[in-house]
Amino acid sequence: MGRTKSKTTSTAPAAPRPGPRPGPRGWVGRGRGPAGYVQAADEWRGTTVQVCGLWPFAAGTGSPMVGVPIGRNMVSGSTLCCDPVSWFQRGNLISQPSMFVLGRPGLGKSTIVRRMALGLAGYGVQPMVLGDLRPDYVDLIEALGGQVLRLGPGRGSLNVLDSSEAKAAAARLTGGARGALLADAHEVRATMVSSLVTILRKSPPSDREESILDRALAVLDERHDGTPVLADLLQVIRDAPADVRMVAIDHGNDDRYRELTEGLEASLAGMTHGGRFGGIFTRQTTAPMRRDRPVVFDVSSIDDGQMDLQAAALLASWSTGFGAINVSNRLADAGLEPRRHYFVVLDELWRALRAGRGLVDRVDTLTRLNRKWGVGQAMISHTMSDLLALPSPEDRMKARGLVERSGMVVCGGLPAAEMEMLRSAVSVSRAEEEMLTSWTDPPAWDPDGGHESEPPGRGKFLVKVGGRPGIPVQVKLTSVEATMNDTNKLWHTISRTGKVSDLPPVDDVLDAVEAAEGVS
Repeated sequence: MGRTKSKTTSTAPAAPRPGPRPGPRGWVGRGRGPAGYVQAADEWRGTTVQVCGLWPFAAGTGSPMVGVPIGRNMVSGSTLCCDPVSWFQRGNLISQPSMFVLGRPGLGKSTIVRRMALGLAGYGVQPMVLGDLRPDYVDLIEALGGQVLRLGPGRGSLNVLDSSEAKAAAARLTGGARGALLADAHEVRATMVSSLVTILRKSPPSDREESILDRALAVLDERHDGTPVLADLLQVIRDAPADVRMVAIDHGNDDRYRELTEGLEASLAGMTHGGRFGGIFTRQTTAPMRRDRPVVFDVSSIDDGQMDLQAAALLASWSTGFGAINVSNRLADAGLEPRRHYFVVLDELWRALRAGRGLVDRVDTLTRLNRKWGVGQAMISHTMSDLLALPSPEDRMKARGLVERSGMVVCGGLPAAEMEMLRSAVSVSRAEEEMLTSWTDPPAWDPDGGHESEPPGRGKFLVKVGGRPGIPVQVKLTSVEATMNDTNKLWHTISRTGKVSDLPPVDDVLDAVEAAEGVS
């Protein structure tokens, strides 16, 4: 039997054809009026736990969120977290825990470094400011319960031959660890004395003179009970012991020995009898440095006109600080102390580099060992011109290498003339150059308040890592930080003995001046 197929016809109405739809700016056409401006969608920030249910309307931030919160990304508005220690240790974003900060004065270089120091202190990293010239960090270190070591004429001294902490630590060690620590302490002292001689002469000591210093220090340690000072080292050289004469190669001739050591003796005598250093480095240390808390060397009492003394104080602070870090690491390796990490701040770097030929080698050595010593490092200078103004081409190349080897470079406002020199060390685009130069524009005059407004580049920085695009960030201070960030404390009161209303009118003052000068 055959089957018959039935055909079913649907009676449902056909779906309406879609009508015209408005474009991204509304209805286009006469009388319809498309929008000339489309308002951006509102954005909110939150954690992945809070916004996970809003998928797919969530987007990740383009700025790293590892480290100390610095400020808002000036392009995306997202938060930027940034510091050399966290980006190296936790984020693996940079190859070494170092940072170089460049920028014109008054735009906040010290502010962003203070923010990182404060945040890292919360992470357990000890801030160590090795030379504060203004001072910018004293209030912060005091608020953190740290130690303030003041250096300057009549304020405090630092014995560059003091190795008492290293000797005390070596007594707790055994075997090769003890010998290595004592050898490191000896090298630190010899390097510091050579640096002081370099600053005095504007040139480094000769190889023969460095050998004499090295051997004289060894003889001094054997002969002297207690902690020696530079005067004791000078006396050893004058006594002409056999070990010192052997490296001097005087061939048994007393007159030749005096001739070979005369220049070195004159330099040490200039330090021990006052001179340009004022005895700051020839007396016993006023207060020993502690390793278990934040510390700052306050050298703000040294006037800017005393460039040599400022440089010597900075170098002495660096030598003492890194010597203490070495002691801490040796004791931690032996399990005698907890492992500590430090965030070392080297401010006003250019002052030390310009003090004498060859000093850039000392800083260059420090920057190459930061990973080995377990320290994060921030070096601060105004411009690349400061680094490249050194007299010898070798020093200029090494100074540029300080920027090139830094894990990150943080740039504030810089003049247009700096761009070519900056490009020689850091890859920057044309847009980034224009941004940096725009931050140096002068502030606008506020006619209502009668004063200048805040500079447009204050608190704005560009964070560069290698050849990656820079991250522009705006640093905003909290209320607590603002109280520790006041560099104009001396200007808060009117510098008058009487009230302003008691002063004579300006016209009367001008008339009196003209009368005194015989002007009618």
